[in-house]
Amino acid sequence: MERPQVKAPDISEKGQGGQSSDERLFMQLLAFDDCPNPSELVEAAKQHNLNATVYEDVNDPTAAAMLTWTKDPADFVTKVRPAVQALGTAVLNPAYTMLGRTYSIGYESDLDEVLVDRPIRHAANPAWPWAVWYPLRRKGEFSRLDRETQMAILKEHGTIGMGFGAGDFGHDIRLASHGLDANDNDFTIGLVGKELAPLSILVQTMRKTQQTALYIEHLGPFFVGHAVWRSTD
Repeated sequence: MERPQVKAPDISEKGQGGQSSDERLFMQLLAFDDCPNPSELVEAAKQHNLNATVYEDVNDPTAAAMLTWTKDPADFVTKVRPAVQALGTAVLNPAYTMLGRTYSIGYESDLDEVLVDRPIRHAANPAWPWAVWYPLRRKGEFSRLDRETQMAILKEHGTIGMGFGAGDFGHDIRLASHGLDANDNDFTIGLVGKELAPLSILVQTMRKTQQTALYIEHLGPFFVGHAVWRSTD
């Protein structure tokens, strides 16, 4: 019996006007206990030429975190790993490890902006030192909805985010974490801004949307940080 031919899937990111791209940015947050002085992370990032932002942990005065990003995920092994191994007293707290890749929804007018340029700009902007990072997992019911219904739900969510961005209250970094997260979360979200209160209010406002109220299985843990150094400094 002849086997049916199987067509390979198109896994490229899609945008408006037939745009297609295989470029993606990978971002990873690593949090550390016993790190009261984040200069240890700063020096490690400098010595290993990492694209990074270093945060002080707002909720733990002895902790800190480092966000790194790259187009080549092998850098997390060949560059970030040696940098972490060279640390002194700092101890990794895996509960806050987050890893994801940028992605498109299909309506983007500029794929390079969405997949590469904007996430870096948001993560490294000195005007936006506050950050709230968290993973989330959707309920399986969302995946069973037709695309038109999904897009309507996401539009409600997106409109709120764009409003906060227009007021310079908060700006998001959206990463897909399918198969990359130890706890099987679907996404990693970063919210950055010049003040902390609007980021908290943004999360609160999003709780009222259909996506969060009906189709999110769980959120968190939340890492709240204040940037003390960026590789662009």
